[in-house]
Amino acid sequence: MSDLLREVIDFNIKTSRDFNGLALRADSRASRIDEAIDLTRRGLVQVVTGEDYLNPHIRPWQSRRTIESQIASLDALAAGDLSGAACLYPTATGMKGVRLPKRYVGRPYEQELAKGRGVLELAYFTTDVLEPYRNDPRYHCRIGDFSVYMSVTDDVYGDEGEPEKDKVSLQHMGFAYDLSRYTAGDEASPILRRVAAFIGDLAKLSPEHQQRWKTYQIADDGLSPHPEWWANQMGNWTDGIGPFGRMSLELGQINELFENIAGERLFAVEKTPDEYGWILRPSQRDWDEFIRETDKLLSENLRHAAFDALAVGDRDDQGQKLGTIKRLELLMAKTQVPDEAITRYLKPLREVRKARQKPAHALRVNLTDKTLVHRQVNLLRGINESLVNMAGWLSQHPSNRGYKFKDEGLTDFRM
Repeated sequence: MSDLLREVIDFNIKTSRDFNGLALRADSRASRIDEAIDLTRRGLVQVVTGEDYLNPHIRPWQSRRTIESQIASLDALAAGDLSGAACLYPTATGMKGVRLPKRYVGRPYEQELAKGRGVLELAYFTTDVLEPYRNDPRYHCRIGDFSVYMSVTDDVYGDEGEPEKDKVSLQHMGFAYDLSRYTAGDEASPILRRVAAFIGDLAKLSPEHQQRWKTYQIADDGLSPHPEWWANQMGNWTDGIGPFGRMSLELGQINELFENIAGERLFAVEKTPDEYGWILRPSQRDWDEFIRETDKLLSENLRHAAFDALAVGDRDDQGQKLGTIKRLELLMAKTQVPDEAITRYLKPLREVRKARQKPAHALRVNLTDKTLVHRQVNLLRGINESLVNMAGWLSQHPSNRGYKFKDEGLTDFRM
């Protein structure tokens, strides 16, 4: 093994705690640069410059450039034509036969970085890897349309009585999808949702949590990260909105429109809760819980005070108290919304209400159902279409003349 290759390896896996590359600069000896060119040509080191990534002192991924292009960067460095440093990293070939220091034992993702993986390369997991964090009050877990955030709470982090091994966070996870067996329009064909995480982030977990995540890891065959999440992680401005973001947006717009008319908000809550999101496990139990939370955002979220402000009756002909959806129906009829439109607007809300009542009155078997991904996507699409239509109805009132909707220019994603 050459002296320079040994120096590159030792710096990467021993001296640097962040698996940084060994920097060569314009004032480096010519013989040193020549040796780096030889190692690059033999596939033993990888050259990273600003052409590869904004910060060449970290290796984001296996080089996407040819060996010739990497050598051209070293030639430019020798000629004084390269801006910044050229950093050298050992490749998997260069690491063959190298024994890792003992500190990497029991740290599978640190081992992967030490063996040549990039910090921004992805590992994929089944979604149930998130369940313990979502169900553990010591962690804050936010499941978004495209991304996932998990972090130990501030109180637990500062509590000396809590095990240090459990004070972990993963703040840049996203969803990925395997559509290799999916056929458009066929709801029996599988859509597999997975969790994607950067290897560099996984390597910062405690050894115990690294080992736990490793047991949920799956092959990346057929998988690709959600394009909106990936673009955002790469520093691009994005304009996408998913079904949960759309729901919050529409609830907020409806509240503004209704308040302009009646001085009252129609919905008590506009923002969906952090834990409200994609079902992590396709089971009947998780589906029933999702339905319950959805109904709380719809029929339970409608405010009787809003209907009172517009003098909508609260009892039927027999003197029985009316529910919120029925009062909303009466308000629509009062404003001359056609019967067909009323039925269409309120159908998803009523279906959710009915589905919520079903498990409350029957024994349920917790069956796994692979169609739940489709069912959840379709249900959310129907709900959001209803909310969009309701916002359109309210916008026709004279008090809302000139109202500007906030979704102009946004790209909708079904999932």
